Amino acid sequence: MLNNIELFTDLDEQEFANLAHKAITRQYPRNTVVISEGDVSDSLYIILEGAVKVFLSNEDGKEVILNTQGPDEYFGEMALLDPAPRSASVMTTEKSRLSIIAKPDFEAFLRQHPEAMLKILCRSIKRLRALTDTVGSLALLDVYGRVARLLLKLAETEGDQKIVRAELTQQEIANRIGSSREMVSRILKDLRTGGYIEMRDKHIILRRELPHAW
Repeated sequence: MLNNIELFTDLDEQEFANLAHKAITRQYPRNTVVISEGDVSDSLYIILEGAVKVFLSNEDGKEVILNTQGPDEYFGEMALLDPAPRSASVMTTEKSRLSIIAKPDFEAFLRQHPEAMLKILCRSIKRLRALTDTVGSLALLDVYGRVARLLLKLAETEGDQKIVRAELTQQEIANRIGSSREMVSRILKDLRTGGYIEMRDKHIILRRELPHAW
C-alpha cells in the first residue's frame, strides 16, 4: 500500500507493515471535501486511488486551484510540522481511496526513522516553490499566458505530439488560472481556429507551438 510513496522508500518490509497497521483507509465519493481551509486537524493523507484538488475559495464560491494530485501522492503533511489551521481546502475530483495516518502515530514513526523528516522538508520546499511559481504567473502573466502555461505544464509528449490527457472543463481551467470561463472559452476557440490545438475525445492536442501572445 505504501511502497510507492516517496516518504517510505527506505523502509523494510517489517517497517512498512508497522506503519500500515496504524493507517486508516477510507473511501470518498467524487466532490467530497476532505480538508477545509481553516480546519484544525493533524493527519497525513495518502492517495491510494483517485485524485484530489488543492484550492482556495472566497465567500462568493470563486476558487483558485493550487494543485492537483493523484495516486502515490500525499497531502496534509504540513499539519505534522505546524499546528496552525489548514491553509487550503482539498476536494476529491473522482472517487478516491485515501490512507490516513494520525499525527501521534506518525510522530512515533519519525522517532524510529528520523531520515523521513528530511524527505518531508524537501517535498514541502518543492511544493512551496511550485506555489510561488503559480502565484507569480497569476500576478505577472495575462490570461492567455496563464492558459498557455497550464497547457504546456500538463501536456505529455507522445510521438511527435503533445497531449493534455486530463479531462478539464473550461470552468476547471478558469479555476486553475484565476480567470473567467468566458475568457478561457474565447482563447481556446481562437487556438483551435488557428490550428494550434485540437480537441479529441475530451483531450487537448497541441498541434503547433503555442503563440507567445494572444
